[in-house]
Amino acid sequence: MTPRPPLSRRTLLQAGTLGLAGTGLAEVLAARKTAPAPRSVLVVFLSGGLSQLDSFDMKPEAPARVRGEFQPVATRVPGLQICEHLPGLANRAHRLTLLRSLTHWSNEHNEAHTIMLTGRSELPPGYRANRPQPSDWPAVTAVAGRMVADRNNGLPSSVVLPQRLINMNQGGVVTPGQFGGQMGPQFDPWFIEASPYRGGDVKGSYPQFAYCRRTESLVKDRSRFQAPVLRLPEGLTDRRLSRRAELLSVIENQRKSLERHATTARLGRHREAAISLLTDPRVQNAFDVVNAPDREADRYGRHLFGWTLLMASRLIGAGVPVVQANLGNYNTWDLHGGIFRMSRDWLYPPADQAISALLDDLNESGLLETTLVAIVGEFGRTPKIFKVPNAYVTPGRDHWGAVQTAVFAGAGTAAGHVIGASDKLAAYPVSSPRRPEDLAATIYRTLGLPPTTAWPDADGRPHFIYHGRPITGIGTNA
Repeated sequence: MTPRPPLSRRTLLQAGTLGLAGTGLAEVLAARKTAPAPRSVLVVFLSGGLSQLDSFDMKPEAPARVRGEFQPVATRVPGLQICEHLPGLANRAHRLTLLRSLTHWSNEHNEAHTIMLTGRSELPPGYRANRPQPSDWPAVTAVAGRMVADRNNGLPSSVVLPQRLINMNQGGVVTPGQFGGQMGPQFDPWFIEASPYRGGDVKGSYPQFAYCRRTESLVKDRSRFQAPVLRLPEGLTDRRLSRRAELLSVIENQRKSLERHATTARLGRHREAAISLLTDPRVQNAFDVVNAPDREADRYGRHLFGWTLLMASRLIGAGVPVVQANLGNYNTWDLHGGIFRMSRDWLYPPADQAISALLDDLNESGLLETTLVAIVGEFGRTPKIFKVPNAYVTPGRDHWGAVQTAVFAGAGTAAGHVIGASDKLAAYPVSSPRRPEDLAATIYRTLGLPPTTAWPDADGRPHFIYHGRPITGIGTNA
């Protein structure tokens, strides 16, 4: 067999914090050939809260102070209209189902993030909005990743990219609800920090769609989207530091030696994931999105949202079963002012482009049949349009947990449908209200987890993961 070439110095350095681990590539690929078609979930998270009235639940007959500036446009589904500034998704509406009645009680960012990311409407005991706690509910991504860890052939079972959600405007507050919580930090998802957030009012899909919220103007953003430095989750106790020199030596020699060493090691699941990340060329390729072929880069867009969803698509294709892709940093979609200009010119274009390319790629590869795509934020936005003249140039909308529209595709979802409805102002659900617990249950069902699934705590007590009912018509291949 022809030996593989040695890893580059850059890859070697990026591997420096990883522990030795895992199953070899040959076993990974062999297992994939014999395993049943995997089921996966990709959550596209819009931190800050997308306005339902200005996107997927428009009310053209409402008063001007409610309906806003945008017009609805016909889609490929007869009778279904969405915002005129989402032409790509309008053309792909036959693959989508809209849930217009997703509801919870909180209008506060960190609380709402916790509720949506954990799938639990009740806040956990000891909850602190400004700091994650060991007593927090585990994130849906953490629970799902733990429950399907034995299916992923050594790859990470749950990945969040391109960054953790951190509120730098409040001194770097890390948003609760993203982590392993009560399960322990060893069950945190893998966080791929490809786009570190510097804070401030600069938002959007850099470089060409970066803007300042306060001045409502484009800015030069020197942020760089780059291949991640992979790290094991905090709290993982192992011997990785003492073995680092050995790991680097083996990597430097050649991948074949690394694989041979890994197949004989008795090591934990995080180490197995680490070695698979280093040895599987499909996973390595998934990270190199900035240098994607021109055709691929042009379809997704050469910007933050495009790179994020291209990486997410590649990770799903490589076999990672649970992926959360954050479109923008913390509160990118939080438009208290400038909601129409910033949505129309700087948020909708890159999001529409990247999500459309994602759906096309998953469909053409056949992965959309087994992958549930869920597009959701922590809440919607108020029906009433507000002016905050001391902070923003033009009007916007406030936080609104009472209703939002979530968008779904794939994994047997009844495409081209609408589930539930809001009232004439898009303020409250009037039919089929669904809770975050139901969304979490839908994700678990899509992954094939039965209602009796539970994770044990340190004392062996079971904690059942279902707290709601799966939503009929979404992810029904499960």
